[in-house]
Amino acid sequence: METSSQNFDTLGLSPLLLAAMTGLKYSRPTPIQERTIPAILFGKDVLGIAQTGSGKTAAYVLPILQRLLEEQWPMKDRHVPVLVLVPTRELAVQVETVFQELINGLPEKVKVTAVFGGVSINPQMIGMQGVQVLIATPGRLLDLIGSRSVHLSAVKVLVLDEADRMLDLGFQEEVDRLLALLPKKRQNLLFSATLNQAVDGITQLVLHKPEVIQVGDTPQKVTLIEQRAYRVSQERKGPFLRYLIQSMEMQQVLIFTASSHSADHVADKLNKNGIDALATHGKKSNHARQQALADFKAGKLRALVATDLLSRGIDIEHLPFVINYELPRSPKDYVHRIGRTGRAQRSGVAFSIITPEDQPHFKVIQKKMKQWVTLEGTDDIDLKGV
Repeated sequence: METSSQNFDTLGLSPLLLAAMTGLKYSRPTPIQERTIPAILFGKDVLGIAQTGSGKTAAYVLPILQRLLEEQWPMKDRHVPVLVLVPTRELAVQVETVFQELINGLPEKVKVTAVFGGVSINPQMIGMQGVQVLIATPGRLLDLIGSRSVHLSAVKVLVLDEADRMLDLGFQEEVDRLLALLPKKRQNLLFSATLNQAVDGITQLVLHKPEVIQVGDTPQKVTLIEQRAYRVSQERKGPFLRYLIQSMEMQQVLIFTASSHSADHVADKLNKNGIDALATHGKKSNHARQQALADFKAGKLRALVATDLLSRGIDIEHLPFVINYELPRSPKDYVHRIGRTGRAQRSGVAFSIITPEDQPHFKVIQKKMKQWVTLEGTDDIDLKGV
């Protein structure tokens, strides 16, 4: 992760927050943090275009916490002053973790809650009492509003995190409904890895004279990631995947598939062949997904097999390997998949297993990325007994 030559104490953050950051993973601000934090503290609307892994979560968490502490917004019962909308439960948990890490070092506590589907709504309804920062997926938030568990009429700051992903997952209608419930006077912060037509549309609708901050290379350019691709026949895909993991001595590898069914199948085959693996996808319970991710991060699990639902929600600082067992539909999802490695200034390797049927689509992905990956042959590799 690229860092700035400046220190955090030059950005206008209070001594309380600077003290809370001591001992955490914050040394120098990243470019998105350096440019975004002062703008948010000034009260401006912000459109931030930055790749996953650029430090954007802390870029809005830090100034939001400062505004909460300094401005002491009046709290009506179940009327939240800060709303962060995210596309997936994994990102909701990730954002909540960043808030909680910083709050732990503050003398004055701030109540932060993340809500999402796939778990019982009753504890979430009860937990809305006194919430100051609500992190939510759109569908579950609408459910809570429908039960009068939370109200949006007092929102002071709205964050749309990974707006492009939210729209890709079909949340446009839900987001429109939520925007209609918000007060007109508020600060709006919109973050996205890309600026496509859909994101541009919601930008025009939500933001008022925004500070536009685009950092780093274009999203199609992938740095610190070595990409390798192998031409494999369909019937040799499974054995070749196992060969790749074993021959490269991979002890921590994230494998992407195109469907939940395929993820389960791949994980099952790996386990039957002595490679410890779990599948994680939208059809798994929230507890199962969180446990699988925790075990994988802790090094207790050798292979995690995931769908595109998790291509952005999985945040592992030093993940060495990613494998595309099946290609995603969009080049943008390919970038986010392989972007799970090559983070925090550590290099990583992303492998793609390409069948003859995949080759035209893989060419499209490379053209969009403006990067070309040599397709290596595998016919001479003996996969018997693998």
